[in-house]
Amino acid sequence: MAALLAALESAASGRGSIVIVEGEPGIGKTSLLQSFSEMIDGKHEVHWGWNDPLSTPRPLGVLQDMAMTMDRRIGEMLASGASPGLIFPAVLAAVMQSSRTTVLVFEDLHWADHATLDLIRFLGRRVSLLRAVLVLTIRSVDVDRDHPVTQLFGELPAAALSRIPLEPLSRAAVTTLAGSPDKGDALYRTTEGNPFFVTELLTDDNANQGHLPASVRDAVWARWSRLPAAIRDFLYLISILPGGASPSMIPRLMIDDAENIAEQCIERGLLRRDEKGALVFRHELVREATLERLSPATRRTLHASMEDVFAALPNSESDPGILSQRLHHADMSGNVARVLDLAPKAAAQAAALGAHQQAVAHLTTALNHITLAHPAAAAQIYEDWAHETFLAGNVSSDETMHAYSFAIALWRSQEKIVKVGLNLCRLARLHWRRGETDQAVAYTEQAVHELEGLPPSKELALAYSTRSQLLMLHDRFDEAIFWGRRAIDLSGKLGEIEIRIHALNNVGTSLMIAGQSGGDALLEESLALSLHHGFDDHASRAYTNLSECCMIFKDFAVAERLMTEGIAFCVQHDLDAAAHYLLGRQAQLRMEQGRLHEAHTIAKGVISKDGFPRVMHLPALSVLARVRMRLGLPDGIELLHQALEQGQSTGEPQRIIPVRLALLEAAWLRDCVEEAREQADALMAAGIGQLSSWDLGELQVWLRRCGLPMPVTVLNAHSVPPRAAELAGDFETAASLWFSLGQPYEGALSLIQVAGEGAGGALSRAVEVLEGMGAKPAAAFARRLAARTGCADTLPKQRRGPYRSARQHPLGLTGSEQKVLVLMVQGLGNKDIARRVSRSLRTVEHQVSSVLGKFNAANRLEVLLRVRGEPWLIDKAENEAE
Repeated sequence: MAALLAALESAASGRGSIVIVEGEPGIGKTSLLQSFSEMIDGKHEVHWGWNDPLSTPRPLGVLQDMAMTMDRRIGEMLASGASPGLIFPAVLAAVMQSSRTTVLVFEDLHWADHATLDLIRFLGRRVSLLRAVLVLTIRSVDVDRDHPVTQLFGELPAAALSRIPLEPLSRAAVTTLAGSPDKGDALYRTTEGNPFFVTELLTDDNANQGHLPASVRDAVWARWSRLPAAIRDFLYLISILPGGASPSMIPRLMIDDAENIAEQCIERGLLRRDEKGALVFRHELVREATLERLSPATRRTLHASMEDVFAALPNSESDPGILSQRLHHADMSGNVARVLDLAPKAAAQAAALGAHQQAVAHLTTALNHITLAHPAAAAQIYEDWAHETFLAGNVSSDETMHAYSFAIALWRSQEKIVKVGLNLCRLARLHWRRGETDQAVAYTEQAVHELEGLPPSKELALAYSTRSQLLMLHDRFDEAIFWGRRAIDLSGKLGEIEIRIHALNNVGTSLMIAGQSGGDALLEESLALSLHHGFDDHASRAYTNLSECCMIFKDFAVAERLMTEGIAFCVQHDLDAAAHYLLGRQAQLRMEQGRLHEAHTIAKGVISKDGFPRVMHLPALSVLARVRMRLGLPDGIELLHQALEQGQSTGEPQRIIPVRLALLEAAWLRDCVEEAREQADALMAAGIGQLSSWDLGELQVWLRRCGLPMPVTVLNAHSVPPRAAELAGDFETAASLWFSLGQPYEGALSLIQVAGEGAGGALSRAVEVLEGMGAKPAAAFARRLAARTGCADTLPKQRRGPYRSARQHPLGLTGSEQKVLVLMVQGLGNKDIARRVSRSLRTVEHQVSSVLGKFNAANRLEVLLRVRGEPWLIDKAENEAE
């Protein structure tokens, strides 16, 4: 109780937290929280939500309970099937706008649906700056290391998390309750101090007569056997309702005088009303013991009658909670026809709330009886199950592949070729996410072939756009533009805005990389439409491709702005995979800018995050490898080969070419001509048509620097200005162009090529630049060259100790701003920060504003979210603060 009250006091001052109350069944978790709630009643807001042990949990069932006492608009959003992207911010707003400290109690989290876990994850990441306490109860015996709750706890901010493990009663405590040592010893041996077991056995009549039951189940059964038949039958009926019977349900129960019997059960202490007014057993263990007494046939009969009760309720076809209950009882009653009818409806409702794992579970219930379904119904169930599995993040599942294949075969048997095409496109997308590009291309081509023989459809538009995307990723830009424009035209005629957004992105990216006009406008349109219509995934893709195009053409200022906006957007919308992909590109930008230590910090942080598809890690992996090579750190070259292997598995030039060029650079730095020749030959064998003008120019200079022969096709190819200048022998101009582009490392490498009278000065400048950024191998190469050419004396003295660049912050925060950031994350207000750093309030306000600007954050909460996902931002700041 003291720990809970301390958490509440801290929350009242603006530093919220998460408290986990854990223990075995019957240990007293709910009793503790009920006492806590009574103690603070009237002073603070307390909202309760329960997770019930249904075969498939209610999607956001906890929030459906809380909505009764929270903002009514949340209940309306749940009833209308609003997306989590709208519901979760509404819950956050309700908490933030409350005039009192808020306590949200999530009971029995071990039974929670995945959407509820996502809600806790969403609130938990922000709780440090809220006047709120999230209280989570779990049965520790039901949560192992593979349980989703375990993963959730690992993702919540450790600094805001505390645990209260409840322990059993001692032998002395049990003896006190029992009233005598002999009885206490026997009771303790039977119960091992579990408070509920102790209480239950002490209330049994036989126990009072000296006959201690062997278990709680025996005590419950003995007590039930002495009850009137009407009450006993009523208890049996309630026992098949894990969440209890709501007040509106009781008159509908198929028992005479149900309301009067319910009151008798409450008076006898057999049942109670919970905080939402539902009629429940005094403890889940009693319900389970009562349920055990029923024969299988009796259970099926009761479940069937209860499904009829739920079906008669208002909104029984549209309310997600009611649909889940109906499906549960239909399944338990063995009514296969009803299961096949209800499961897809319940899955659709769960999916609309973002509870994709629950949608999968509902459809799995139907799959258990799939042989009895009509072929068309079976095809739809397989299709929906596969799609929901994909959305739930299970992109490596072979079962998902098989389900798509079954759906395709069944739709084909029904001559539903449009549905065949749709599932082929989805199967292609799954293969691409797994890095299996050849299969993705094959299925896309098949989808186009199948659908083009039918009237125009949105599925055909999707197939065109999917084909365009895959062609773009293989640098076949003219073809990508052609098919993407066909997708744009068709989706426009059909009014399919999401497919249009996807196709606009493909065409815009292809036009920009191919150096044709109009691509930036199409990408900006794709981004604007995504933001307007709430397609968050497409918006993150638009931010990514726009910024990558700016990177290719060395427009680093615009790339910086887009990446900052894109990362902030992804963090705000909990798009973790997309955020980490963009962070990998941000690491690449820092590398190009010569900020090698920052690039290393970001890339290493991204790689350390588990649970993302391979393609999301590849940008960061290739940057980490190249930066470690440039910094002279161990395993850099080994990592480059690892990045090459993973990139080759995708077949995408953007994953392969930069790594081969990096290996060329590494070979040059180590004077390994044969290694350089191997990489150059591989690049030329793939065809110079796959190389962008910047990549081609880099290949040209590496061939020249390594003294390797340059084929005529490569020699005569047009090169970008700084590369062309170096190829023409004008190394000073080449270096000047690189420095003006903001790429000092490349400028220094061009200076190293200077020969003759200007060599000493050029090498001196190159060494100064390279050692300033920590590029030890290249600096050592320049010093060796200077020694061979007799101008070593002109070079600056070799530096010792850490480089200044190692102290730079990835977002460019000054030392003072880094100190302010540390205190902001700790939850301090401006006045407290001013006192801690001994600065005026006005100065601190300017520094806080500057931090918000560099984070592209609208408020402190968004800064906190960035730090949660990018801990290196605060690590750098804490080091500076020290």
